[in-house]
Amino acid sequence: MTTQVDTELDIAGRVLELVRDVAGPGAEAEVFVERRELALTRFANSYIHQNVADVITHVRLRLHADGRTAVGSSTQLGDGLRSLVERTVAATRLSPPDPSWPGLTPPSPAVTGGNVDEATVAATPADRAVRVRRFVEAAEGLTTAGYFRTNHVSAAFANSAGHSLTGATTEAAMDGIARTGTSDGVARLASPRLADIDGGVLGMRAAAKALASQNPVELPPGQYEVVLESDAVVDLLRNFAMWGFNGKAFLENRSFARLGEQQFDPAVTFVEDVTTPRAIGLPFDVEGTPKGRFELVAGGVTRSVAHDRRTAAQAGTESTGDAHPGSRAFGPVPLGMTMLPAAPGAPSGEVAGPAADLSVTALVAGVRRGLLVTDFWYTRVLDPRPLVITGLTRNGVWLIEDGEITTPVQNFRFTQAYPQALAPGAVLDVGTHTVTQPGDWGSESFVAPAVRLASWNFTGGASG
Repeated sequence: MTTQVDTELDIAGRVLELVRDVAGPGAEAEVFVERRELALTRFANSYIHQNVADVITHVRLRLHADGRTAVGSSTQLGDGLRSLVERTVAATRLSPPDPSWPGLTPPSPAVTGGNVDEATVAATPADRAVRVRRFVEAAEGLTTAGYFRTNHVSAAFANSAGHSLTGATTEAAMDGIARTGTSDGVARLASPRLADIDGGVLGMRAAAKALASQNPVELPPGQYEVVLESDAVVDLLRNFAMWGFNGKAFLENRSFARLGEQQFDPAVTFVEDVTTPRAIGLPFDVEGTPKGRFELVAGGVTRSVAHDRRTAAQAGTESTGDAHPGSRAFGPVPLGMTMLPAAPGAPSGEVAGPAADLSVTALVAGVRRGLLVTDFWYTRVLDPRPLVITGLTRNGVWLIEDGEITTPVQNFRFTQAYPQALAPGAVLDVGTHTVTQPGDWGSESFVAPAVRLASWNFTGGASG
């Protein structure tokens, strides 16, 4: 005898029934149910030291009754669902009036069901371990560390306005370093498909970077022309998403974004698009708004910012499907941003040395004197409206002279207004190959090419 397992949509429907029972027919309710299967293999000192996996179903209820709104959540199913509803109903009675309540998402068809790879769903610890082994072997004796993970997220949404959706996504991701006594090299990649992640290729790339950046020299701080690899460009995208294209920050005049203005170089186009075969992410948000493709910046012109239903109503526009559990407080964020490459193209072949792809080599060839930068980290906002950021380089910096990568350089601290770095005339070239980077939030990712910029402001070196 088999036991029938409730689907995410079954759970959402049961919560709505409980809301009608506890709160009465006049309450407006929406339910988002997410089931996440995450498996992680971590390695350090070139051997696997941790293998973990968990499966969690998370239920989120937002309730609007008598002009007041409250949100509750639970990972307890069964009797825990009634407790969730009772707690949330009680919370609405204690909440302040909510005059900006935007109402429920009306019935809306999904644009896509999401990208799901069955091999990623079925991946075993052995599947992850073999990729780690290939990474370690490709580093040829260098000390290695990092992780390989698989993630399968299935979700359902239902509300009392009769709207319901289901969708799913998968992610396979690897992030690893190879290390010498004086240098580190990194390689990262994410994809919906397990087969796209080749540990051997990534290990070779990380090792080549580590070997090429040994015994770095110190250069003085100052303004340098730079080639930023996709790892560093993704840091720009994350900060643009969090602070610039955030609909709440825009409405509160805390964002640099000015719609309809040429704020970026014509080579810059930013989109959010879950409809591509490479996209990682659910096809709708926690409010049940279907996600599709929209342009944040097109040809350097700022076209839109991310919206949930609340900020969209305030702005007199439509939600872009970027609501998340904390969006009422923090604001909606486009967590799936892509910077489009210079031209469509297939992934490039491997290149020996610090340049990880052919398009980076082409960008370097145009630089008379500047720096090749692999990665940024520990970046923090100093001034949110112009988006002035400070941070550090890591995992490889090299001097470029007359189109050639010549000398490894010690890490810098920088202080840079990110929009200014991509302003009209500041982007000298854009790579033709994009890289999907593992997301910090687990089921979203940022995609970027390398870029060549006229100037980057380095404010400190190894000596201070």
